[in-house]
Amino acid sequence: MSQILKDRFGRIHDYLRISVTDRCNLRCVYCMPEEGMEFEPEERLLTFEEIAEVVRVLAGYGVRKLRLTGGEPLVRKNLEQLVRMLSAINGIEDIALTTNAIHFASRAEKLREAGLTRINVSLDSLRADRFSLITRGGDLSRVLASLEAAHRVGLDPIKLNVVLMKGMNDDEIEDFLKLTLERNLHVRFIEYMPIGHDDDGWKTKYISLNTVLERCESIGWQVEAVEQSVRGNGPSQNFRIAGAAGTFGLIHPVSDHFCETCNRLRLTADGNIKPCLYWSDEFNVRRYIGNDQALAELFFRALDVKPESHEMAKALLSEQQSHTPTSRRMSQIGG
Repeated sequence: MSQILKDRFGRIHDYLRISVTDRCNLRCVYCMPEEGMEFEPEERLLTFEEIAEVVRVLAGYGVRKLRLTGGEPLVRKNLEQLVRMLSAINGIEDIALTTNAIHFASRAEKLREAGLTRINVSLDSLRADRFSLITRGGDLSRVLASLEAAHRVGLDPIKLNVVLMKGMNDDEIEDFLKLTLERNLHVRFIEYMPIGHDDDGWKTKYISLNTVLERCESIGWQVEAVEQSVRGNGPSQNFRIAGAAGTFGLIHPVSDHFCETCNRLRLTADGNIKPCLYWSDEFNVRRYIGNDQALAELFFRALDVKPESHEMAKALLSEQQSHTPTSRRMSQIGG
């Protein structure tokens, strides 16, 4: 390997998040409006072969970890085929999936056999009625069945992504933490982010993740910090309740950003490189596929414009920002 994907701030990028679709079978309140979304026609999505070509080239420049996202990646037909293609690429060591898990249980074994190594499940409530409200129609029992299936086929670690929302699910912090006491689960609380919002309405649901540690203290749990004990933790600040089998993490992009250690690039379902989740910069790869050198140069060009920080904290404080935030919804980017 002659070159690595390093930006002008010295950050090495060995992690690619790949959105395979902008469609989803749910309409989570922080991700999509209930109606009115316009989705990309299927012919505008990158094919599995095109995605694999991009990954093959990037593996030659040090990319080792992949995450398949959406939308909901499992609404893309034959996703197992893509996982198998990616796992066969020399240099790729880790293939993870972020999913709402509604359709995962029936496909867990095939995905594992194809080469899937890890799973993150988006789960914002443990109460069936509230889960249905937040997701606008999701069935909690199907998600819980998928967690059991993931455990059964040997996916490790199993993580739960919980977007914490004031007045909506912040009274369930203790319930989520209790999941880590007996089982080797890893619960990650994520701050509400201003992605794709054209007003300040998101601020009414924003809550600092310091609330989680405060809740532990009020319950009387002894909490210890753990350093990257779970593979793939990335930007999570990680903790364990004394004696617990699992861990919990805090991902706070707004109140305490982790940009200085960012190691990821994003590839959207319609073929755009996004150097940063928050800003609007995008570079389309489609016409460069088949020309390895030109494709690599495009990724280096994207890294050259990647800012030092996403400045979401300024959005929270309504301060002037140095770049233009994206107008795309999280489902259109791939989280």
